[in-house]
Amino acid sequence: MLTILAAVFVFGLLVTVHEFGHFIAAKATGMRVDEFAIGFGPSVYQQKEGETLYSLRAVPLGGYNKIAGMDPDEPGGPGTFKSKPIPARLLVVAAGALMNILLPIIIFSGIFMTRGIDQVSKEPVLGALVPFQAAERAGLQSGDKILTINGTAIDLWDDVIAAMAKNGTKELTLTAQRGEKTLSFTVTPVYNQELGRPLIGILPKTERVVYDPFTAVGKSCLYTKQLVFSMLEGLKQLVKGTRAVEVAGPIGVAQMAGQVAELGLIPLFNFTAFLSVNLAILNLLPLPALDGGHCVLLILEALRGKPLGANAMYRIQMIGVVLLVSIFFFATFQDIARW
Repeated sequence: MLTILAAVFVFGLLVTVHEFGHFIAAKATGMRVDEFAIGFGPSVYQQKEGETLYSLRAVPLGGYNKIAGMDPDEPGGPGTFKSKPIPARLLVVAAGALMNILLPIIIFSGIFMTRGIDQVSKEPVLGALVPFQAAERAGLQSGDKILTINGTAIDLWDDVIAAMAKNGTKELTLTAQRGEKTLSFTVTPVYNQELGRPLIGILPKTERVVYDPFTAVGKSCLYTKQLVFSMLEGLKQLVKGTRAVEVAGPIGVAQMAGQVAELGLIPLFNFTAFLSVNLAILNLLPLPALDGGHCVLLILEALRGKPLGANAMYRIQMIGVVLLVSIFFFATFQDIARW
């Protein structure tokens, strides 16, 4: 049940926010929106305000906009998608992805302002110790404050890192404060091949910091930017063939949502923010049937001075549909195989 509720929350929020982006952009550019729906399937509730019918559908896993004139087969006319200049149409098409970038900023800002974020303390105080590693075997404990390493005074955690790097894998002597006592320890670091440096199995203390609204928004923008560039780098590696293709379909995402929800509400919001950035980037890929492909067609129309012909548009749309359906079935097969 938790998996179902988590999946409904994640899919419903992501798609609704995406469609709301198209909706507000269409309204802002003077386009007529005939319907804005949350969910799909039979209508549960609907109300008309002005020219737009607002409806709530029975299956809360999506949503859609019906923008007048956006379908190639629909006639044009005042207030339709076709009647607006290309910059306005580009904005409407891209607005869904832009809202999926804005959503993580809002989520992270809320988390940073309420729960806060765990940050590494600058103090040379031990947080957790890795079980069965050199520091634990030597008798060090969480909360110990390192005073010296090989006779050199330690003031900051960076000093600990520098002293460890300088010492290498040789036996070292350190003193630490535990309560009112000053204790001495002899520790022999072990070289870690994966990290490429000697380790004794200690981690710094972390502190939870809650930010004011202005700082929280700034940090959430920076964090979202890092997520975007990380995903773009991942796509670049996929294209180069230096990274294996790992695709999760609706089943896989639902399973992950359920697993994350078991950890709590904050992890679920973090997962939703991550997926939102993912959805934004994938939607802006220049592929037929995606928002990015639609943007490419509008740019071609601007360069040609006229839209592509009906036959060309039909073929492009069919290619896009076949491509998306193929990806969907491939991802679903992967989900089932993992399951």
